[in-house]
Amino acid sequence: MSASETMSVPAPLFGRLSARLAALSGWRRLAVAAALGGLATFALPPADAVPLLLIAFPGLLWLLDGVRTGRGAFATGWVFGFGHHLLGLYWVSAALFTDIGRFWWALPLSAAGLPVLMAMFSGGAVWLFHRLRSRGMAQGLGRPLLFAACWGLFEWLRGHVFTGFPWNLIGYSWDGVLPVLQSVSLFGVYGLGLLTALVAALPAVLADPLVPRARGAAAVAAGLTLFVALGLWGAWRLAGASAETVPGVRLRLVQAAIDQRLKWASGERERNVQQHLQLSAAQPSQSSSARPAQPVTHVIWPETAVPFFIDQDARLRQVLGSVAPPGGLVITGAPRTTLDAGGERRYYNSMIAIDGSGAIDGSFDKFHLVPFGEYMPLRRWLPVGAIAGNGAEFSAGPGPVTLDLKGLPPVSPLICYEGIFPSAVLDTGHRPDWLLNLTNDAWYGETAGPHQHFAIVRLRAVEEGRPLVRVANTGISGVVDAYGRVTALLGLGERGFVDADLPKAPAGVTLFGRIGDTTFALLLAGCFLAGLRARNGR
Repeated sequence: MSASETMSVPAPLFGRLSARLAALSGWRRLAVAAALGGLATFALPPADAVPLLLIAFPGLLWLLDGVRTGRGAFATGWVFGFGHHLLGLYWVSAALFTDIGRFWWALPLSAAGLPVLMAMFSGGAVWLFHRLRSRGMAQGLGRPLLFAACWGLFEWLRGHVFTGFPWNLIGYSWDGVLPVLQSVSLFGVYGLGLLTALVAALPAVLADPLVPRARGAAAVAAGLTLFVALGLWGAWRLAGASAETVPGVRLRLVQAAIDQRLKWASGERERNVQQHLQLSAAQPSQSSSARPAQPVTHVIWPETAVPFFIDQDARLRQVLGSVAPPGGLVITGAPRTTLDAGGERRYYNSMIAIDGSGAIDGSFDKFHLVPFGEYMPLRRWLPVGAIAGNGAEFSAGPGPVTLDLKGLPPVSPLICYEGIFPSAVLDTGHRPDWLLNLTNDAWYGETAGPHQHFAIVRLRAVEEGRPLVRVANTGISGVVDAYGRVTALLGLGERGFVDADLPKAPAGVTLFGRIGDTTFALLLAGCFLAGLRARNGR
């Protein structure tokens, strides 16, 4: 390849912009990196402004053109991630204000500490990318490919290291585009995030002198065409999707919208249970023109809706069973306590199903606990109790598991944020027909957190090809079919109930359901290999 073929004059606009960003140094570079990271946050739910990634990622790559050291690259990537997570996770601190007098000390840790830790992964991704570039690998058309591979690898690590926190992965940017979301049934949210990072980073080559202008424009067009193709495939998949429901099953989702500050108050706990009982026994409103709906067969309450140890209180179980439909169940979240073999008392965040006689038909203990919220991982240095347990710490149960409950298809229960972990929401040895997520987002008030949470667990339904029922103390509750279509909804802060049929699970298992992150690993390896082959514009 001749020098005239290798070198190219970049597009004037992109060339000037990239040169200005590359020339930044010191605090100016870091400030722009933080701003670009914050901008990328608006691509995620609830804003869903995906095109902003076409600004954020090329801007980051152009900033890196002026970085000469690994330390500088890590700092740039870290600050990008800090700005991204500071804006995307601001709502976590709202939980502390339910009892700020006790947990004031944790406010700086939640507001800034969590973004500090999460930014380590974006810093690591950019550092690895810089190392590849410094060895002559991440050049030309290979640059966006290797950047996407590094970003995807460290997103996967963020979801697995130290119990993992895969919140606000870049793949969730497509929450508002249901046809594109269908692709997670093939390669999961990590795969979708990898492809998203690749296509979003491609415009950076328009300012690369190693890439001829026409070839750079063709690469960008090819990337956009990839997502058009994914959208068309998804639309075809949706067109053939069944709307069939499980015969003889109608669920009542109860959302009492109880303020978190009142949920465990000694004078309010009985009243809170009474509100759930009243909503469970209420008659549905129905217009005269509406077709009579089949009667409710099962009533579902949210996480810790009953703030008592109902497994040890037969009288309370009979009260709860009084609102169970004939032959059906009341399924509720509640704490559970036992004594282990050594005589030590243990507490569990549980789901318990009760029939009309007050007998327990089945139960489940949460297996993926929230660090600091449900247990203290740094007990030696932080001699305080967990936030969500009123000072007590919860123990983890076995899971995931599939329960066979009376009158229902086999179900995989998930409590709170257990639903955010791809490939970890069901027992593949005893595959369920649906997912049930009980949660309590009242901790976070009217913030972006509950919207993000609903969008995240919605993707589990598409990945696994299993409908999802979600019941929250205060929004967002709803029913999602196996294709991500919302068939019933109760909004954030809305008090009431919704009666809905249970969507039927499609026959067979999705590709992602069969092999999990293997497809992502293949995409990751493909990006690394293609990036190495495509360097210098070839």
